Amino acid sequence: MNSPISLVHETPAASPEEARRHFLGKLSVETDPSDVRRDQLAGADSFLLVDVRAASAYADRHAAGAVSLPYADISPETTAGWPKDRLLVLYCWSPACNGAAKAGFRFSELGFRVKEMIGGFEYWQREGFPTEGARVGHEPVIG
Repeated sequence: MNSPISLVHETPAASPEEARRHFLGKLSVETDPSDVRRDQLAGADSFLLVDVRAASAYADRHAAGAVSLPYADISPETTAGWPKDRLLVLYCWSPACNGAAKAGFRFSELGFRVKEMIGGFEYWQREGFPTEGARVGHEPVIG
């Protein structure tokens, strides 16, 4: 009797060392809303939460404690007073938005240490974490 073809095993799994390197690399550039919020509640201020969406989306509603710098505006001039020894945690709207990746590239080119908050503002809201801005409620803010 023939065994069914396994799509899981079609490509061999990485060795434990390869997997360790992969996940360490991934975690070195990513965090999530739960970890960010936990650190906020614990008083950890070793990072700056940065909303890289359009300024209008930030004004409507953003993650509590975040500052705004739209990714298209990142430059040596707009970041001149920013501390390079402080980690920047960047977010955009959702997993479907690559604004945080674009911002991460730009900030890192300028010498900043960065992590992307995976899930973005959409998942921040889904977790029920506090928001600030002109709008209230949990309706989506696209931007």
